[in-house]
Amino acid sequence: MPAAPFTPMQLDAYFALNEVGSLLRHAVEQQLRDAGGLSFVQFQLLARLGDAPDGSQRMTDLADGVVYSRSGLTYQAQLLEKRGLVTRAPSPEDERVVVVTLTDAGRAVLAAVFPGHIEVVRGLLFVALDDEDVRDLARILGRVRDHLREQPARSATPRRRS
Repeated sequence: MPAAPFTPMQLDAYFALNEVGSLLRHAVEQQLRDAGGLSFVQFQLLARLGDAPDGSQRMTDLADGVVYSRSGLTYQAQLLEKRGLVTRAPSPEDERVVVVTLTDAGRAVLAAVFPGHIEVVRGLLFVALDDEDVRDLARILGRVRDHLREQPARSATPRRRS
């Protein structure tokens, strides 16, 4: 049996979510390139490492967290390592696991891009909302995110063989 079509309200919400995401992401990506020479994924990687207690995470956990392919994240981590913003090394517990660690230079780049990042996001997203709207948005998107995260992590998906 074919799926039921979207209701007009569902279609409006879906298109609005996609449009807001695209417009916001474009502005954020421009700011990150201008302020720190970073792609959006590179910024996400550095920010997640910056939030980690010891500045380190396993590559698989980073890939799952930023919702990016393992191979794509490996490439992005290589680019950041060449710039001296991260280091990569085998885990002391399991040599098959690669651990990525934020360097002092990486922390400095984060410190340089964050003020502008906050300004762009606040100016484009939050300025149009009051506190109750932000609370509702966080609650609604959090619920959708949690539902989507109930699926197996991308790192758990078997790799396709050529």
